[in-house]
Amino acid sequence: MIARLIVQTVIWLAGMSALLFGAAGTFAWPAAWWYVIELGALSLWIGLWLARHDPGLLAERLAPIVQPQQSRWDRVFMVSVAVLWCAWLVLMGLDAMRFHWSAPMPVVLVSLGSLCVALCLFMCRFVFRANSYAAPVVKVQASRGHKVIDSGPYAHVRHPMYSSALFLFVGTPLLLGSWWGLACVPIMVAGIGWRAVREESVLAAQLDGYTDYMARVQFRFVPYIW
Repeated sequence: MIARLIVQTVIWLAGMSALLFGAAGTFAWPAAWWYVIELGALSLWIGLWLARHDPGLLAERLAPIVQPQQSRWDRVFMVSVAVLWCAWLVLMGLDAMRFHWSAPMPVVLVSLGSLCVALCLFMCRFVFRANSYAAPVVKVQASRGHKVIDSGPYAHVRHPMYSSALFLFVGTPLLLGSWWGLACVPIMVAGIGWRAVREESVLAAQLDGYTDYMARVQFRFVPYIW
């Protein structure tokens, strides 16, 4: 399992690096190097923690993004997200380095971006500790005894994983210095908002107690906002 984690992490980082530096047209992009290193180190840290404390969840996290148990809409969504994520990285490489469409990002915002990326990963660890069923695809994991989780961050919002993703969406373009990348964030937030609503309809129909949970926890991403 650990070998698989390392291999998939290396492939993932190599793919992102190829997109970023290929679009930038140069390897002389310190912010991109730091982004890849930060994401890679923290992701590997979480993966090794899962390998020790929750190998079942790690197996789910390493599984393909398209699975037979998924609804068709979620398969389409996940493939679309993968394509759009790649396009987003390319856009930021073109913007920040090759063509310099954006004005230089202030150093304080670049630092804030790095902090947001780290905060996203730390929040994910809290989510994984609370919810052993936090698979990347929408499905009910009956074989693993799937049940409603209402403790930890789930006591405050229904989708804390998506809440953490908001920090990654904002932090990535700030760290990479791309205002055009930042302009895409509202579209990405709308996308995961749409998925959250569809996900809730699946869980309410297939997971015992989820409707009651929705009645108890009113907010999806951010308390008192939505």
